[in-house]
Amino acid sequence: MSTTPRVVIIGAGIVGANLADELTLRGWDRVTVVDQGPLPLTGGSTSHAPGLVFQTNPSKTMTAFAGYTVEKFLDLDVDGAWCFNQVGGLEVATTPGRLADLHRKQGWATSWGVEAQVVDAGECVRLHPLVDRERVLGGLHIPSDGLAKASRAVVALARRAEARGAVFQGSTRVTGIEQAGGRVTGVRTPDGVLPADVVVSCAGFWGQELGAMVGMDVPLLPLAHQFVWTDQVPDLVGRNTELTEASLPILRHQDQDLYYRERADRLGIGSYAHRPMPVDLRELPQGDGDDGDVREESMPSMLPFTEEDFAAQWEESRLLLPSLRASKIDSGFNGVFSFTPDGGPLIGESRDVAGFWIAEAVWVTHSAGVARSVAQLLVEGRSELDLHGCDVHRFEDVQLTPEYVSETSQQNFVEVYDVVHPLQPRLSPRDLRVSPFHARQQELGAVFLEAGGWERPHWYEANAHLVDELPAEWVPPERDDWSGRFWSPIAAAEAWRTRTAVAMYDMTPLKRLEVSGPGALDLLQRLTTGEMDKSVGSVTYTLALDEAGGVRSDLTVARLGEQLFQVGANGPLDLDHLLREAPDDGSVQVRDVTGGTCCIGLWGPRARDLVQRLSADDFSNEGLKYFRAKRARIGGVPVTAMRLSYVGELGWELYTGADTGRRLWDVLWQAGQDLGVVAAGRAAFNSLRLEKGYRAWGHDVTTEHDPYEAGLGFAVRKQKQGYVGQEALAGRSADTVSRRLSCLTVDDGRSVVLGHEPVFVDGRPAGYVTSAAFGHTVGRPVAYAWLPASATVGTRVEIGWFDTRIRATVAAEPLVDPEMTRIRG
Repeated sequence: MSTTPRVVIIGAGIVGANLADELTLRGWDRVTVVDQGPLPLTGGSTSHAPGLVFQTNPSKTMTAFAGYTVEKFLDLDVDGAWCFNQVGGLEVATTPGRLADLHRKQGWATSWGVEAQVVDAGECVRLHPLVDRERVLGGLHIPSDGLAKASRAVVALARRAEARGAVFQGSTRVTGIEQAGGRVTGVRTPDGVLPADVVVSCAGFWGQELGAMVGMDVPLLPLAHQFVWTDQVPDLVGRNTELTEASLPILRHQDQDLYYRERADRLGIGSYAHRPMPVDLRELPQGDGDDGDVREESMPSMLPFTEEDFAAQWEESRLLLPSLRASKIDSGFNGVFSFTPDGGPLIGESRDVAGFWIAEAVWVTHSAGVARSVAQLLVEGRSELDLHGCDVHRFEDVQLTPEYVSETSQQNFVEVYDVVHPLQPRLSPRDLRVSPFHARQQELGAVFLEAGGWERPHWYEANAHLVDELPAEWVPPERDDWSGRFWSPIAAAEAWRTRTAVAMYDMTPLKRLEVSGPGALDLLQRLTTGEMDKSVGSVTYTLALDEAGGVRSDLTVARLGEQLFQVGANGPLDLDHLLREAPDDGSVQVRDVTGGTCCIGLWGPRARDLVQRLSADDFSNEGLKYFRAKRARIGGVPVTAMRLSYVGELGWELYTGADTGRRLWDVLWQAGQDLGVVAAGRAAFNSLRLEKGYRAWGHDVTTEHDPYEAGLGFAVRKQKQGYVGQEALAGRSADTVSRRLSCLTVDDGRSVVLGHEPVFVDGRPAGYVTSAAFGHTVGRPVAYAWLPASATVGTRVEIGWFDTRIRATVAAEPLVDPEMTRIRG
């Protein structure tokens, strides 16, 4: 008798079928897939999906998902009929800005190992003869892209999974999720309960309803998307057969939010140019027959076509593809699919009901890759790909409200084909979360960007006059248009004052968790690489690893009492991890205290002069040593002062309650005027932290990297035993790594990159940039990049930047104060 878990997958579309295939491939043979619609055409998004598989994406993980989908679907067929037609992909540019963006996308592709080439207008027409040469400036060609026949792939995947023991059951509506003792036990249907140890919701835009059955927020919004089929296109007659369907590359005209695919002698056209059309699931058709079955011509996910929303796009299509002037629209529909607040998929397990998982908001493009990662999570306990950008628990509570999900998901629909700068903030909703210092920051002309709902100053216009006072060696060079967006030379002045006087940084948005109780020490000992059993007042920089030794997060843990710890974390995923790992006996309490507290980073060589004026407490080296914390009073405000600095200068993180935060800001500001105090923003902060070689988890380091590759081996206590990931690190060291996060300085002293660019060694792609900034102290741009370990200090490299390459050199790190005399001063 099989001993593998009983799995029920809800949803027999492209994600559910892929997951059944991946699980049975790994030996799990008690898998049941249920769907409310008939098999194999269930009526969900898969049933009408146009099937474009474009791999290019700024996310390494999303590109890997798509690449695996291509690889897997190429090997699928149904009775000899293809499931993936690798016709390639072509994205055309009709504006200079879009053409520049295609070069940037080609850089992403190179970074992630996908062959891609920017071609001229003539080559665009050679690749796709229907394109009007006079309309295009060039294009991005990806030979390995193509068309997925999603409905056919589902049949192939289901057959394969069924041959290994899986069962597919259509026309079965899920009415509830059975649970006992905090775990799923089954899936309720009108015909009874299907027993289950694991339930995975792959229900697409119905995912919210299924999540609600276990009290789980699933932040997605069903939206309608227009698609039409033309009648016969003269220039396609005789080119394809009904079996082959297509031979031209899939075509995207993103300047007009349009895409095109062949089907024999007709064209399919999809548009994102129309108004967002949110869908109320209660209004969807539930089938048109007496038996309630879904028909191919009448699916719940196919809404009536609104012709007026497509009129302008039809004219734009006839301009780009003159052959369409002899054709007309034959049919159309508004197809329903899912969008999320940040455009990423939703993967993860319920925190409250063990065994209930979701894999939602997944397009056909990424379906096989997502399914493989979910199968790895279930069977092996971890995904080989970093999933932090896909984890359903990545959102803050305020981002889970229906109002936020609706507005941001609609905005993502509007921007899906836009050229979006990596620093570009959303315009709305804003001011969801503000620190107690917000009014003062506004008075100083703070330029706010946004992250996690927080308003975060990037620089202050009040410091503009300091730009004229900068010493010559601190004056930043002019930037090109792209690297100069959402940046100001004021950041140089704020960095200068941080290094030479004193600056106040708002660190409030950084996640703060309180871990307390008699079991708190044991929990943190087990989950981190550092020694937690230190004296009260100790502060430890440490890592949380997964079982394979990948870096799950980096944490700063302060022991504030025998049973009380403050954990400086990276975001909601750290809270989720600690809550899951805390024992059930009540011996540990984990609380997110971020919103009720605030923090000022007070840093610079005059920081001690400033704080000592306002406090009777001892802030000398002996009174508060490096990486120590203590309770104190500053200007009558009770604070917890931690002696650490992520800009590499003397100073403290000063924590207090949200109610006394503005008072703390005011007393520091007023007392520091003659010392040259400034308020400084994230632009200066990022520059200073890179000069010190401080890593940013999620950008520089993820679960795909171990501590030694990431240059964080110092955070692993060699003598420590019994922590998660310890066994996996056995035998590893900085000397055994094959790749390394390396510091680069740009040779010309002025060319700034932004991240995700490819890095070439000896003319060949060898890695990619993670973080970058202009190093104001060292007077040249700095970038961190993953490179082969053979690229040692002094190695000359090139960084791809649009259609050029920038020369850089691997440098010894840190670039500033390697002896740590400033920070320990």
